Amino acid sequence: MEEPVFVPAYNRPERPGIWMNFDNTVSIYHIVKPEDTFEDAAQMLFSLLRQAQERFPDWPRLLFVDILGHEGDRAGFDDDFFEFQQDFLFATLAPFVTALETPLTGPLLNPAPQRNDLPDRLVIR
Repeated sequence: MEEPVFVPAYNRPERPGIWMNFDNTVSIYHIVKPEDTFEDAAQMLFSLLRQAQERFPDWPRLLFVDILGHEGDRAGFDDDFFEFQQDFLFATLAPFVTALETPLTGPLLNPAPQRNDLPDRLVIR
């Protein structure tokens, strides 16, 4: 298997938000709160990705997500936030980042080049 072209430094921010790093990467950190729904969390992460692309066009993006509450029987999470980490992030947002980290998966490197053609909006059905 081929190694990725670019492996970023691990730059987990101390606070939520969008942060420029010294290696010309952008760290995006979001904390999902207990009162956030699946759609709230999805829209917020999508908005942060769009903002990062606008502020730092085409820079490698590192996405860090923490989830408070939403506990359940699926690897420690309720059904919605297990699906959020296992399915939604991989299928929908992962192509638009170089690396991501969630409580369920830990740190993961995107094996494909990061896409920068983010859609204008996120529609969840």
